[in-house]
Amino acid sequence: MPTLRGVNCEPIWTASGAQGFFGEGYPYHRLLKLFFPWGFSFKGSTFVAKTTTLMPRQGNLPLKRDGITPREWLPKCVVVKPLQKVALNAVGLSGPGALALFETKRWQEYRRPFFVSFMSVEKDPDARLKELEEFLELFRRYHPAFKAPVGLQVNFSCPNVGLHPGKLVGEVRKALDLADAKVSLRVPVVPKFNALLPISAAKEIASHRRCDALCVSNTIPWGALPHRIDWQDLFGSSESPLKKYGGGDLSGAPLLSIVRDWVTEARAAGITKHINAGGGILCADDVRTLFRAGASSVFVGSAVMLCPWRLQSIIRTAHLAAPN
Repeated sequence: MPTLRGVNCEPIWTASGAQGFFGEGYPYHRLLKLFFPWGFSFKGSTFVAKTTTLMPRQGNLPLKRDGITPREWLPKCVVVKPLQKVALNAVGLSGPGALALFETKRWQEYRRPFFVSFMSVEKDPDARLKELEEFLELFRRYHPAFKAPVGLQVNFSCPNVGLHPGKLVGEVRKALDLADAKVSLRVPVVPKFNALLPISAAKEIASHRRCDALCVSNTIPWGALPHRIDWQDLFGSSESPLKKYGGGDLSGAPLLSIVRDWVTEARAAGITKHINAGGGILCADDVRTLFRAGASSVFVGSAVMLCPWRLQSIIRTAHLAAPN
């Protein structure tokens, strides 16, 4: 079982957002549990909360008054293509903001190790660091009441807010400096990126003493990597079906080989830190693929929408295939 700063994590994590902010899931999950009781379960995985921002954020996903439950069973900002094994989303980090989430005390009552996920969304780098600093102050204030060990995933690559990780090395290192100063040494810090992050940048980030692991890959922005993703073939058009939301970003089968190659190159470049790898895991063999590439652990997300009946098989395989 992987251990980060003394926190025991399962060899497979959930993608941030796959289970909502508190593990409550989404309305359609009730149907999945009804139709696939043998396969649709997150048991055996480490929970990673949906990414929150500092302030309340409307995004593109309408929420109920509780600020966490989607109003729509089939949100207009999400396109799922089961036959193509892909999903496109432009949710845009909708949520009630960090303070409201801490104040519910639901994270504090969690009984198993898990991760809170955060992202700064201001356009200016200094403003983003200020956002992170304010979030870390909140985290430090509420952390003593947590009953379970908790880690912090810091998202630097949600395409829905227009940030580009390859240009953020200096900012990421400053963010890790802030975490080093303000977060308990018992809390593992895991920056999250998509596979567009250059290996050279990843190596520099991984060398920071407060980078306990790298999480790769977040979703891929519409139109990126055209030599590896046939956007026209997947969606029948060179224009995104979510164009009005900015194009959206891709998850699903095409990411697997991209993430596999990224992890392989990262290890060849000398990166030794824990790598939590995910993207395109839709069956047990996909888990083995990423572990063979050099992943320390994996995470699963798109399978929840594209092949939910395989979720438990994927989780069991991760436990069997994970490196010792």
